[in-house]
Amino acid sequence: MALVSEFLGQLTLNFGGESEPKFPTVVTARDFDPAKDAARIETAVKTKGVDELTIIDILTRRSYSQRREIAFEYEKRSKKDMITALKGALSGSLEAVILGLMKSTAQYDASEIKGSIKGLGTDEETLIEMVCSRSAEELVEIKRVYKELFKKELEKDVAGDTSGDFRSLLLALVQAKRDEPSNIVDYEKIDQDARALYEAGVKRKGTDVATWITIMSERSVPHLQKVFDRYKSYSPYDMQESIRKEVKGDLEKSFLTLVECFENKQQYFANRLSEAMKGKSAKEKVVTRIVVSRCEVDLMKIRTEFKKLNQKSLYQTITEHTKGDYQKVLLSLCGGDD
Repeated sequence: MALVSEFLGQLTLNFGGESEPKFPTVVTARDFDPAKDAARIETAVKTKGVDELTIIDILTRRSYSQRREIAFEYEKRSKKDMITALKGALSGSLEAVILGLMKSTAQYDASEIKGSIKGLGTDEETLIEMVCSRSAEELVEIKRVYKELFKKELEKDVAGDTSGDFRSLLLALVQAKRDEPSNIVDYEKIDQDARALYEAGVKRKGTDVATWITIMSERSVPHLQKVFDRYKSYSPYDMQESIRKEVKGDLEKSFLTLVECFENKQQYFANRLSEAMKGKSAKEKVVTRIVVSRCEVDLMKIRTEFKKLNQKSLYQTITEHTKGDYQKVLLSLCGGDD
């Protein structure tokens, strides 16, 4: 069944020129009645003790644009803002998920980036995940929404909160200058880039990080996949091993995230989810962020990769590492077992 829905997800959403195909677990609901949904949510919020299950059932099974329509109907009937009502009624991890669902994917991503650089100290792990795993197209939209929401330029905020080569790499990515994929394979350029990466790193003493940044932030993903393949004919190490040998800290993590996403983005997210649910209890922030931000993008495919990696489905893993309403909301967004 997962394959069928993957295929359908691709069919319905892959009309946007160079847009990446989508494999969502949350899709537009049929026979949608926003007024009825709004009335049910209003009752659920007012119920003594709050009827969380109804809220979960409705909001995890509607697309973002449908949730916006429900919020509009809610305000019309109750003269109150639905997001404010949900904030008042819910708490903890469940609240984080539901409020996340009330944002568009780009709004959610922009808010997560803002959260990672707000206040004392930077949450580099989140910042790296958000910037290095998003396509140029997604980053353009995130920048637009970031300015709309926070009245600040994303580049300025990132620059003010990071330093050195790490800052240079993130800023190069945020500028979203990546080439569009081309139908013509340029073997000469593939060879030039592969050799340049080798000569800027493993071949010399010290690393010419600027060359790595240029190539990895400006070339198209299909081109880079071929570059990394060609790279092996110059270097005794593959690209990921070379990164581990050449750079350290946040810069190393950023380059590794980029390469993992170029090679297989959904596998990268499956890995992140695995790591977040290794211990007795889940790293809820990471799990929430990936499930909420990818459920209308590619969570169906992340599920497939997760099963391949762990010989256990994402659904089962969530069941074992979470509990209560938080578990219920994640399982519903997960969209089924594999």
